[in-house]
Amino acid sequence: MPLVSSGNFSTHAVQLHALQRSSGCGLPVPEKRGFRPRRTRGPQSADQFSVLCCRNGGARATNESCLGHLRKLWLVSTSSASRGGCQLWNLPSSGDTGGPVVTVGVALRRIWELVADDRLVVYIAFGSLTIAAISEITVPSILAASVFAAQNGNTVAFYGYVRVLVVLSCISGICSGLRSGCFALANVTLVKRLRETLYSTLIFQDISFFDAEAVGDLTSRLGADCQRMSHVLSNDLHLIFRNILQGTGALINLLSLSWPLTLSTLVICAVLAAIFLVYGRYQKNAAKLSQDFTAGANQVAEDTLSQMRTVHVYGTERVEIRRYKKWLERLASVGILESSAYGLWNLSFIVLYRSTQVFALMLGGTSVITGHVSSEQLTKYVLYCEWMIYATWRLVDSLSSLMQSIGASERVFQLMSISPGDQYSLKGLKLQRLMGHIEFLNVSFCYPSRIMVPVLQDVNLLIQPKELVAIVGLSGCGKSSLVNLLLRLYKPAHGQLYLDNYPLDKLDVRWLRSKIGYVGQGPYLFHMDVKSNISYGSLRYVTQEDIEWAAKEAGAHEFISSLPNGYETIVHEGLLSGGQKQRIAIARAILRDPDILILDEATSALDMENEHQVKALIDGLRNDARSRTIIVVAHRPVAMERADRIIVMNGGKVVEVGTHSELLQRNGIYARLFKLQTDWLG
Repeated sequence: MPLVSSGNFSTHAVQLHALQRSSGCGLPVPEKRGFRPRRTRGPQSADQFSVLCCRNGGARATNESCLGHLRKLWLVSTSSASRGGCQLWNLPSSGDTGGPVVTVGVALRRIWELVADDRLVVYIAFGSLTIAAISEITVPSILAASVFAAQNGNTVAFYGYVRVLVVLSCISGICSGLRSGCFALANVTLVKRLRETLYSTLIFQDISFFDAEAVGDLTSRLGADCQRMSHVLSNDLHLIFRNILQGTGALINLLSLSWPLTLSTLVICAVLAAIFLVYGRYQKNAAKLSQDFTAGANQVAEDTLSQMRTVHVYGTERVEIRRYKKWLERLASVGILESSAYGLWNLSFIVLYRSTQVFALMLGGTSVITGHVSSEQLTKYVLYCEWMIYATWRLVDSLSSLMQSIGASERVFQLMSISPGDQYSLKGLKLQRLMGHIEFLNVSFCYPSRIMVPVLQDVNLLIQPKELVAIVGLSGCGKSSLVNLLLRLYKPAHGQLYLDNYPLDKLDVRWLRSKIGYVGQGPYLFHMDVKSNISYGSLRYVTQEDIEWAAKEAGAHEFISSLPNGYETIVHEGLLSGGQKQRIAIARAILRDPDILILDEATSALDMENEHQVKALIDGLRNDARSRTIIVVAHRPVAMERADRIIVMNGGKVVEVGTHSELLQRNGIYARLFKLQTDWLG
């Protein structure tokens, strides 16, 4: 094919532009040379200016000025966050969907549901924890008694206490080891099932859900957010329950020794708890923001690394770095505030902890002097007082960690609470035999993410069984939207679709899709071998001969055989061209042996040197139309010429229907489009 000159390109661009203006939709037209978009004003203009400075180098500004500007941005962001830390925690997350706030009780209930099948392991873990905690809490009392027994020369009592301490140490060690192992096992199970449940929930969502969600954000939830929950069982709940038991045991011993002294200790514990109520909520919100900003950074990285050719060609490396750094700066500002809050919390604990020691010693010493308590009782009191304060600190610290884990995973629980799409939760009709009679009756449609933009308007269309129909029109006129509605990926806003005279929404969606073979505009191949990619989704057992037959029908057998391992070659990025991927996808659809075959621009990536293969494919489909209904969303003249009927879309409406020769004679939109395409390819 000869190269297109700049003059020809300009001519065809003008023709396309004129055709698009008459239709109200279509392909984007190259901008006029020298045109520059107007610079926007507002909060983002400073970021845009810094990006332009760094991209243009010394011609606009020095690197030092760029770095200085970024430092100013950092200082402004951190200072504003410091002045209004409360507002910072109310920022919406990068993936906020307005889901309900997940409380600790809700999160713990969901966690229990996930590990309920292994409840025996959890029971053993908590049972061992209880025995170990009781053994440890009795140690201070026996230790003090043994010291005073030795001081008084009571040898029998001293060795008796030592034997008890040895037994308690053995019991505590064995139970602690069993406790740690069981909690670790339960924790692995929790993370595994959490990811399985979240992944299953996402898989069964409607396509409109993924129109509104970024893939990088969802993968971050599956990865980092779920992993954050690994601390809940093995660390947070474990330590919370343990410190509650030990703190309660210490409190009982303190009350038995001297309840007036114990009340003073409880006041300090209450102060610690009050401080934690503020700090814990702060930590929960900070953890949620950290995960949201991490998800945002992951999304930018995924976008950039998956589009490196585009980034290099357009020279936007520094732009992408700035985008990524913007999320990292947000994440760092949250981390700074979180660390500052932890420092204040730690300061409060140390001051109160040391004050308790001094206060207990002062009151206890006064009581000994006045004869109200003995030296042995004072020793036990000081030991248990320190134990109780320390258990309180570890308890609130573990609660803080639990709040962080739940806050970081709040989006995970929100996603898990989303019900699957109606099409998966409802059963429908399964026809014994599908003929392939398709009817669109007054169908109007707009995408849920763009409800103000009508895509289809009052479409009436009839496709006969065993017919090969080509749907043509300019880009954006609704061709693929017809296919999406037929596949029940979306619901029409108005009107009804019928398949063999049955309303489409009354049919079982899994059965419906099992009867349809579909090849999209940009087919994606999975990271598996070529053979598995071709047999993917097949409803019957297929042999190697079946796979090779489908590949030959799609014109893919020759290049597959030339791969290093043939059909066993693992598909990865860069292995195959766009046209080769499309042919493998076509082979997949052919092998499925569907009653309805849909090719949505399925030959768009095949170059003109393989035009004869396109003709052979279309001719083969035409012969195959005796056994199935075939819909081809076409842009190539060869696909238009060989169709039984051609449906012309324009502005979301069906404007022309007929055979190739009939439409050419009408000299309408189809005739102009066909002439433009043949001139372009010619």
